[in-house]
Amino acid sequence: MKGLHLTADLYRCRCDEAWLTDPQKLGAWCVAAVQAVGLQAVNQLFHAFPATAKGKGGVTATVLLAESHVCLHTWPEEKAVTCDVYVCNFSGDHTAKARGLMFALVNRFQPEWTEQRSLDRGEEEA
Repeated sequence: MKGLHLTADLYRCRCDEAWLTDPQKLGAWCVAAVQAVGLQAVNQLFHAFPATAKGKGGVTATVLLAESHVCLHTWPEEKAVTCDVYVCNFSGDHTAKARGLMFALVNRFQPEWTEQRSLDRGEEEA
């Protein structure tokens, strides 16, 4: 189950508001980004949350991959996004693809700053 888990917290995103509030727009772009880096989407779920007193509701976008998953959560009232990319390296090393996908996600939202983390998952083979 060796793999790579990448996370990014994006703050003060300068993208168009629709990227934070429109589940169809964000979802279609996520699927295209997955394909562009050479990963394989096998299912997807895009959900919009209702507006609150603070403004428009955010979106959760999840793309299940043959290699694992990508998931985003948006907070338009905060202009913030969390990104989660996990790939298992069972059938091959997908590390570069995961890093390329995270790079594309961060660039899509144009944050003023990010906090990114990388976690190697599973044990090394003996």
